[in-house]
Amino acid sequence: METAYERPQAGRVEAVEHAYGPNVHVLADPFALGLLARLCSPAVVQPEFNAIVGQLYRHLMVAALNTCFPTTVVESETRMHAYTPNGIFRGAVIDPTTRVVCVDVARAGILPSQICFDIANTVFDPSGVRQDHLIMSRRVAEDGRVIGADISGTKIGGPIDDRCVLFPDPMGATGGSLSAAISYYKENFGAAPRLLATLNLIVTPQFIRTLAADHPEAHIFALRVDRGESATDVLATSLGARWDDENGLNATDYIVPGGGGFGELMNNSWV
Repeated sequence: METAYERPQAGRVEAVEHAYGPNVHVLADPFALGLLARLCSPAVVQPEFNAIVGQLYRHLMVAALNTCFPTTVVESETRMHAYTPNGIFRGAVIDPTTRVVCVDVARAGILPSQICFDIANTVFDPSGVRQDHLIMSRRVAEDGRVIGADISGTKIGGPIDDRCVLFPDPMGATGGSLSAAISYYKENFGAAPRLLATLNLIVTPQFIRTLAADHPEAHIFALRVDRGESATDVLATSLGARWDDENGLNATDYIVPGGGGFGELMNNSWV
């Protein structure tokens, strides 16, 4: 019986080195970076836009599963067991009994959350997997700056205690919306989740700081940290080395270099 795979590998995702702390996982992934660069290009529209979003979120979900989710050792007969007693695999896999909640932040998170929810239903016992919905919007000042987030509606299926709770939301700009979403769950649906994690295509240094301050236990998975509004000498340093000086937001709190309004692009909202 093969037993070389019994011990799960810690830190199982290749990540970019940074100084943001151990809960921030910036994937070192040329394949995903290439797709994301294309996604952010003005040339990409529907249906290619959502197809790429889907590919990238499958990638992010697998990274989160491999990094943070509990494992268990299984023993499974292969088809060869009918011919030899050695036809048995024994190894560490993601624990299928883990309970999971995927939260759709209904602004740009509908498609990402659905993808993560579908993957979770193939990995885990579906009786322990659910998808929740939060209707959220940015609250902005007269000058266009983001000053908060409002929750105008919800569809939440139950508590989050002892569950792995995922917040797939493509663009992590100020961090205000996801911080508010996590706080809403903690205050109303349980204060002891097994895991809190955001899954973002792009985040800013400001987003990371907000989450670290408000929810230090939360993990952040991202393909890119954008800090394009930083000074040239700051951009020459490694990620997080001069965190206080890094800036990834313009005057109206859109990400730079970023990719524009992903919520609008995913939904062709101007048609």
